[in-house]
Amino acid sequence: MTTGDPARIRPRLKREWTPSPAAFDQFLTWLDGGIDSKGERYLEMRRRLEDYFSRKRCESPDTLADEVLNRVARRLEEEGGIPDPPARYCYIVARFVFLESLRGGERYRAELPRDYSRSDDAPDDRLECLESCLSGLPANDRDLILHYYPDDQRARGEGRRELAARMSMTPNALAIRACRIRGRLEQCVGECIKRR
Repeated sequence: MTTGDPARIRPRLKREWTPSPAAFDQFLTWLDGGIDSKGERYLEMRRRLEDYFSRKRCESPDTLADEVLNRVARRLEEEGGIPDPPARYCYIVARFVFLESLRGGERYRAELPRDYSRSDDAPDDRLECLESCLSGLPANDRDLILHYYPDDQRARGEGRRELAARMSMTPNALAIRACRIRGRLEQCVGECIKRR
């Protein structure tokens, strides 16, 4: 198959999938080209994807960037490798996610925790599941994730810098940790909804 074949590029993903630690490490290694950047390339790619979606005037660029990175990580885990260069492949997937966001609307508009509370499918159940999953997190992780995704998005950048300083972490380490916590929360909420 050629690199540009849409059938090959289209991600075949379960919506609730979140990367396991091993899948995330495999993804970081692929992004780094085998040279450990300590998460720098991941954060750079995420920022670039957020910029891409911002230029397209998407309502929630960071949520869309996370969706792209999850899809790429899933494909990498399923197939063991991706022949395209990382940046190129991420942008190919980003184009599909952007087109889906135009069709799907609400799915990509909210952030954690509001995306669960605004869903059309039993919003009270989702909110209860989210609250239950949040309460099951260690106190430090719960504090981190709640402050990482503030209600006031205009204050987000400064708030994240302050949070990183307060937790004695670099902004890069904070972003990676928040991504992992968010993945665990999404998986927990998905399992909780299925049980209901």
